[in-house]
Amino acid sequence: MTPVELSRTVLCAVRRAVDQGELGGVSVPDRAVVAPPGPGGCGDYATGIALRLAGAARRPALDVAEVLRTYIAREPGVADVTVTGPGFLNITLAGGASGELVKAVLQQGPRYGHGDTLAGQVVELRVPYDTRAEIVADTLVRIVATQGGRAEVRHAEPVNLRPVPAPEDPAPLGHDAARWALLHPAPHDRPRISADHLLQRESNPLFRVRYAHARTRALHRNAATLGYSSDHTGERSASASAVLVGAGAPVGAGTHAGPAARHTSAPLQASDPTPGEADLLAALAEYPLALRLAARHRAPDRLARHLVVTADALLGFQHVVLPLGDEKPSAAHRARLALAEAAGAVLAGGLSLLGISAPEYL
Repeated sequence: MTPVELSRTVLCAVRRAVDQGELGGVSVPDRAVVAPPGPGGCGDYATGIALRLAGAARRPALDVAEVLRTYIAREPGVADVTVTGPGFLNITLAGGASGELVKAVLQQGPRYGHGDTLAGQVVELRVPYDTRAEIVADTLVRIVATQGGRAEVRHAEPVNLRPVPAPEDPAPLGHDAARWALLHPAPHDRPRISADHLLQRESNPLFRVRYAHARTRALHRNAATLGYSSDHTGERSASASAVLVGAGAPVGAGTHAGPAARHTSAPLQASDPTPGEADLLAALAEYPLALRLAARHRAPDRLARHLVVTADALLGFQHVVLPLGDEKPSAAHRARLALAEAAGAVLAGGLSLLGISAPEYL
């Protein structure tokens, strides 16, 4: 079950509770936001829908959450639902949510993360004659389209999209670095036009994102040389981390590592948690939310920053994808390769939306 499918499942549960008269006065919302649980959460995904509905229901959010918990728990594909904090619903999916997530990314490809948040809406972007404003608007046309909307760009007053201008012409940096220099900072931050964007160093976020994509392609090629390909069936690897399904730990609790991440040359045992898997799965699961927020807030920097998070997670995970030493390719290696390829698909899709190339080699 993907985040989009789970959102629909939650809405169906709300509708049933309303129809049964257990949430009087509540109108079923158009959507329900689901995301990996935060600190103190558990399971695969969490939603704050009960807090959102508490006012209309004139009941404490915890009471609303308990009502919804019973309905959501009955839905196919849901293994368990737990209420935490002021009324967050933490949902554990049956059958391994991580495998289904990877399968969804690989099947949907560039369309993974697309939604209908802005369906039917026309977003007017009125910009000044300024290079950064024009680049941001050009990028938003594509990002808004991922959510079903249509953005129209005009040079007109009053301006409603005016990021802080660049202090100098970014063109000498080249196409990709110039766009990144203008899109990665938040709109209220002055962009830094510097040759640092061209450095192939861990300190350069653009390099890490593009390098991470190139590494996913290299892993694919190297696996083919070893005679195996990724597992596209959605089965979880034998060494998958227990924190991801039903262990009660927040997703994304690990740390991100860069290109020079340390790793062991000892083969992993089947019972060992796979280093970096939790961070990478969390980054993939959160990508649709990053796209929605980038479109809603007219902020391509939200997408750019999420690509950095995804890249760092991949670079911390890459060392366990291929067999080490005398190991033979196994089902675990195929599943890890599928996860790496899913990360590559997200990185390529996100870079494309920013108008930046995703290299096969770097």
